[in-house]
Amino acid sequence: MTNTITKDRRHFEDLTVGETISLGPRTVSKADIIEFATEFDPFPFHLDEKAAKESLLGGLAASGWQTGALSLRMLVDAFLSKIASMGGLGFTDLKWKRPLMKGDTLSGTATVTSLRRSASHANMGIITIGFDMRNQKNQQVMTLNLTNLVEVRDPSAPTHEAAQ
Repeated sequence: MTNTITKDRRHFEDLTVGETISLGPRTVSKADIIEFATEFDPFPFHLDEKAAKESLLGGLAASGWQTGALSLRMLVDAFLSKIASMGGLGFTDLKWKRPLMKGDTLSGTATVTSLRRSASHANMGIITIGFDMRNQKNQQVMTLNLTNLVEVRDPSAPTHEAAQ
């Protein structure tokens, strides 16, 4: 049975370990930071420039969760919306290496680090994607590994493991 929504997208069989996707760029403004923080992460160093300047961060900084959300949006725009993605399974190894400050431009790469067929669902493959997000100075801002489900084009095909 062909999924009419994903039939023209890349499927599990079309992906390769080592494939790298460029993400961004996206510049974050004071308004972006304050709007996100007001709703989701209301600490003074995300909301108030004076308080932020006096904090460990030394200035108005985006929430780490905002950095993650922006990175995921970039991945959707550049990659996940072009493959037969079936949803996320979670993430590991999240590290916020340095704050994303007001006026910084976020960009980076996402690299396919592993591919394997699901042992219990023949129509699903599992992809792991490693993020390396950086600011305009090429300083690492965030890393994480994201695991997603991807539709298999031919569930009856053998389930040999891809190189990892």
